Amino acid sequence: MLTRRVIPCLDVRDGRVVKGVRFGNLRDSGDPVELAAAYEAQGADELVVLDVSATPEGRGTAVETLRAVRGAISIPITIGGGIRRREDAERMLANGADKVGVNTAAVDRPEILSDLAERVGVQCVVLAVDAARRESGRDGWEVVTRSGTNRTGLDAIEWMRRGQELGAGEILLTSWDRDGTRDGYDLALLEAASNAIERPVIASGGANSPEHMAEALTHGADAVLAASIFHEGEWTVAGIKEELARAGVPVRRLEGAL
Repeated sequence: MLTRRVIPCLDVRDGRVVKGVRFGNLRDSGDPVELAAAYEAQGADELVVLDVSATPEGRGTAVETLRAVRGAISIPITIGGGIRRREDAERMLANGADKVGVNTAAVDRPEILSDLAERVGVQCVVLAVDAARRESGRDGWEVVTRSGTNRTGLDAIEWMRRGQELGAGEILLTSWDRDGTRDGYDLALLEAASNAIERPVIASGGANSPEHMAEALTHGADAVLAASIFHEGEWTVAGIKEELARAGVPVRRLEGAL
């Protein structure tokens, strides 16, 4: 049986890790290099680094942060935020990223997914989808972009299907409604996504406990991502994995992990 991945996320702004609620009210959470090294030592399977101000500020991803983090760890890194063109993705991969995440740029220009898949390989292309429950009273979720400030009206499930067809090798699915709330992942969203697509789905938004993560993994997620519970020292990656293993979830554990 394939092991399930536990992935800490570093939201970075101006060289510092930040975290808020629903992408707003950001507070400082520490140095990205120090946190990345700690999470690797704890047994993290991968790391996601998101430059959260790159798209709103209309600039490219801060490559200096990526280089510094790569210099401190050896586990796979997915980098996102501000990647708009093939050249942006190639620069990130050349500077230590293993995968690139694309969100707003893919909504604006879906063919970027095909372009990236052709140039760097499907396995390197992550479609980041920020999904919010519809406000109109209709069932389902719509895609939000530009750090949650723009509701697109685009159906999130249909968008993931199309992203898969265009060449995304993985989906990083964040519930905007649950982000930073500690209320648990949006299980209905995860189940709908996993039933609609064949690509691996990383669950993001709302984790507060190993129980939340186990729920996500039994509702279709292939991996679970979290930030606040790690940054604030409430749980270590190793501690989460121990609890998941007790719950019967297959995880890869690192001997001697902190």
